[in-house]
Amino acid sequence: MLEKTFYKTFLSKSFNIPVKVNYWDGSSDQYGGEGDPVVTITFHDMIPVKEITRNASIALGEAYMDGKIDIDGSIQKLIESAYESAGSFFHDSKLIKFLPKQNHSEKSSKSDVQDHYDIGNDFYKLWLDDTLTYSCAYFDNGNTDDLRQAQLDKVEHIIKKLNPQPGKRLLDIGCGWGTLMLTAAEKYGLKVTGVTLSKEQYELVQQRIEEKGLQDVAEVRLEDYRELGKEQWDYITSVGMFEHVGKENLGVYFKDVNRYLTDDGVALIHGITRQQGGAYNGWINKYIFPGGYVPGLNEMVGHITENDMQLFDMEPLRRHYQRTLEIWDQNFNNVRDQVDKMMGTRFTRMWDMYLQACAASFQSGNIDVIQFLMTKGPSGRVLPLTRDYMYEDQTTESAN
Repeated sequence: MLEKTFYKTFLSKSFNIPVKVNYWDGSSDQYGGEGDPVVTITFHDMIPVKEITRNASIALGEAYMDGKIDIDGSIQKLIESAYESAGSFFHDSKLIKFLPKQNHSEKSSKSDVQDHYDIGNDFYKLWLDDTLTYSCAYFDNGNTDDLRQAQLDKVEHIIKKLNPQPGKRLLDIGCGWGTLMLTAAEKYGLKVTGVTLSKEQYELVQQRIEEKGLQDVAEVRLEDYRELGKEQWDYITSVGMFEHVGKENLGVYFKDVNRYLTDDGVALIHGITRQQGGAYNGWINKYIFPGGYVPGLNEMVGHITENDMQLFDMEPLRRHYQRTLEIWDQNFNNVRDQVDKMMGTRFTRMWDMYLQACAASFQSGNIDVIQFLMTKGPSGRVLPLTRDYMYEDQTTESAN
């Protein structure tokens, strides 16, 4: 049978750990080495070969979502193995020919953001920590388990890198649920503006501002960052944002960062980057992050320097994001029954696969997350000579 021959060839190159495959006709094979299988894949139905050759990531992802494939064992380990195997479908251009179309107009960007972030605050509250921080944490001082503390440490780590001076202004592009901007206002004495395209995030940040009595120093806008006019800020932060702007708009994004910075302003841009060059993933783009694009490291540095900014510091946090995702997935599976009732089984399987697949991608080095610290003008005018200042207490609280 031609289909079976295709599957055997396709799967024989895909793993570097022992993987047992149960086929739809009751037969079984093992790939990736001898010994007890680490993971078992069961095909309840044959996925048409033409779907796999069109885009293997989409075809196999959809089959898992629909229950046509079951996986016994760690999805993270399975996908990590596929990333690390040179002959797997992740590296075969013949199996990633089709990609969902992308459009990054302001209208489309708003729709893309709302498709993901407006699933509902109640959903995210189930498995994020209570800071509602949905980006890479920073596991400092040997901490590998306390996600809430790691998220607070990440926020502090970012703000400290700016060398913030009380009374100055900070813009947070893609402010999420507001933890970074509100920490900057409360602990560092900054006047802060957050912008988001998510209505659910906007409403919660507005509520938090009022609850904390920060109306005089904090504001949130439901607005596209491209529409901020001629205003300028002393500092800009943007966490997990540039992955959404699209390859064609990256230059415009950094042009706007430059435009919104005052002379000698400082920006900290944090996001997912590939050291091997930019990439898309068909399944992630179709189901998780419509319009998403992970830029290459060379692209990022090029856009920063081409837009008259100077790169002062660059810090990879790949292993931190791997650990963040692993904890998210543990939290998610602890409330899996609730998610099933809220969103349905297909969504639950999709989200679990998304979290584990991303953890595997970071673990294998396929993607990275990097913090880029840059200045508008020579860094020597606004930042200290060494990195030591990043690890000192700079809060206004300590001065009181």
